[in-house]
Amino acid sequence: MNFRQAEEYLAHLTKFGIKLGLEQTRKLMDDAGAPDRNLKFIHIAGTNGKGSCAAMLERALRTVGYRTGLYTSPHLVSPCERIRLDGAAVSEELYADTVTRLKAIADGYTECQTYFEFTTVMAALIFAEANVDFVLWETGMGGRFDSTNVVMPVCSVITGIAMDHEKYLGKTLSAIAGEKAGIIKPHRPVFGGDMPPEAVRVITETAAAADAPLKYAEPGNPGENLEIHLDGGRFAQSFDYHGHRITLGVAGPLQRRNFKIAYDVLAYLAGEFGFDLDKALSGLASVRWPARVEFLPDGSVLDGAHNPDGARALVEALAEILPDEKFTVILANFADKDSRGVLEQLNKAAAEFIFVPMATAGRNGLPPEELAALLAAMAPTPSRAAHSLSEALAFPVTHRKLIAGSLFLAGEALECYGAEASALNL
Repeated sequence: MNFRQAEEYLAHLTKFGIKLGLEQTRKLMDDAGAPDRNLKFIHIAGTNGKGSCAAMLERALRTVGYRTGLYTSPHLVSPCERIRLDGAAVSEELYADTVTRLKAIADGYTECQTYFEFTTVMAALIFAEANVDFVLWETGMGGRFDSTNVVMPVCSVITGIAMDHEKYLGKTLSAIAGEKAGIIKPHRPVFGGDMPPEAVRVITETAAAADAPLKYAEPGNPGENLEIHLDGGRFAQSFDYHGHRITLGVAGPLQRRNFKIAYDVLAYLAGEFGFDLDKALSGLASVRWPARVEFLPDGSVLDGAHNPDGARALVEALAEILPDEKFTVILANFADKDSRGVLEQLNKAAAEFIFVPMATAGRNGLPPEELAALLAAMAPTPSRAAHSLSEALAFPVTHRKLIAGSLFLAGEALECYGAEASALNL
């Protein structure tokens, strides 16, 4: 099976949609030789920030000499991005070979795997065979019934709780927190970020019931002696924290909040495994996470903000690094997302909007005319529609472009700019 055939096989699995449960993943994992059993996982859940936090931990651990595996979703331009070794997306050859081997096992099952169940086992198999030292293991959605939850981690991380995926996770913050807290394992430390009181209550109770040591990050934004550096398309922010001068290669107050969680995890791991914490922290200057306040070759900004909490964080970051600047916001979003809430946040930074259509297999985008109607009901900000992202990018504008609303749109933008490589190597 070559890479194209592997993609086609996995695309076929998407028709089985989202299936919450662990039995099928555990069966395929065991039939593939239980590759998870000898790996050291750091299991990460959260509404927003889990990918950025994983990227920080991955870069820090790599800086002190560990071999790392990183499993995240969705991908931007290639499914190979979901499975990274030492920050680099796996090769198409390795990807296709692993699909071929697992397909030979799964074809004998009476119940078909979903895409995410299959790729979760793929990732564990690749990491085990590469003899990685640590795996940064991001949930796809939720936690309790997420396929990634078949593993026993070294520690667990819950970055934050906000409204998203209500159809599957529940319509209250407490219900969503309960699903995310499902990754907490007996006697294994868990680290939490800033979150609402009702989420704190649920996570604290879950950790206590599991006798799992729990540490929340310190409240507020670390920002003492904050310096913002923007040189062309390269960004960094520096600040003091617990006697360390920290430099982060990612933008905004949310990333400083994510850093606090990463700091606590690294301090714990340094004590457990005996590495130099200062050296690990030095690696954060080089951390990258694609499509999170990413500057494109023409100076446009790209961000995958697709829910109100993510859009709020994006506006916060822009206010810090490009104060008083307004943007031409190119926006698309899926129909099952809170686009009104996203518009309310992004409108704070918008001079105008350009709405574009979007759809992927099994999911419908909100039509541009419906986005325009939502905007008109809340603000007089001008808007126009385009038939595609490429058409929107060709419109004449007088403000810097901000492309936001979905990671799927972000991936399309990277392809339009010929910047796909930025998503493949961290």
